[in-house]
Amino acid sequence: MIEATRGNLLEADAEALVNTVNCVGVMGKGIALQFKRAFPKNFTEYAKACKGKEIKPGKVMVFETGNMLNQRYIVNFPTKRHWKEKSRMGDIETGLMDLCAQVQRLNIQSIAIPPLGAGLGGLNWHEVRQRIEAAFETMPEVRVLLFEPEGRTAPSGYLGAPKARA
Repeated sequence: MIEATRGNLLEADAEALVNTVNCVGVMGKGIALQFKRAFPKNFTEYAKACKGKEIKPGKVMVFETGNMLNQRYIVNFPTKRHWKEKSRMGDIETGLMDLCAQVQRLNIQSIAIPPLGAGLGGLNWHEVRQRIEAAFETMPEVRVLLFEPEGRTAPSGYLGAPKARA
């Protein structure tokens, strides 16, 4: 089930939070910077994985937070090869395949997803949203909180109206 929402993804009531990253170990802007500040251990592991050339397009990195209930996992999702570059739709598509595989492997029941590559990455949100919907359509038991880019409205067919937070 996909629910469109807005607000602070880091406060989402979800078992897993998706963090958009690049493949060079920099979390300097956008939501990645927020994750770096909120989850410094995740950043350390991510930077180490980048240094070891383990972070690649199409391959997510799952970090266990140690929380027992919500926000148990941070899923670092490469949307850019380098922070200076724009995102590529092909990388989003292959990344979504791996994301869904990890959701199934870990039996994740709820996940919060930002607009993958549609912010600083420059991709068209409508096209990205379609790919996210297609990726999760075979997993209706998973609650997907899909965070809309600021200033956008939810398309018809989404459950619930977007929620504004103070």
